[in-house]
Amino acid sequence: MKAEKIAVVAVRGFHDLNEDVKKTLKLLNMHRRNVCVVVPNTPNVLGMVSKIKKYVTYGEIDDETLALLKKKKGDYKYYNLNSPRKGYGRKGIKKDFVCGGALGYRGAAINDLIKRMLQ
Repeated sequence: MKAEKIAVVAVRGFHDLNEDVKKTLKLLNMHRRNVCVVVPNTPNVLGMVSKIKKYVTYGEIDDETLALLKKKKGDYKYYNLNSPRKGYGRKGIKKDFVCGGALGYRGAAINDLIKRMLQ
């Protein structure tokens, strides 16, 4: 079953970026670190996310986490979050999620990350 929405969280800073990457981040309303954007799960959006995957982490957001996010932060285009409790991952923000870091696709584990960022 395909999830309707995905959450994209900016993990790294946006210093000295390629113009295409800057434009994609601007289109997604991601202007700084620890910003979360909830977008529809469409091929166009997934193409944009794949272009910026070295700076963000993303995955399918469930209804419970989305409701919690809206309750605590309001109903906006993007959400400014805190740094996560216990950090992003044991290998930091420069490695992929599958290697123990924080970047790239993390599937349903994005819900746990968002909940830790809301505390």
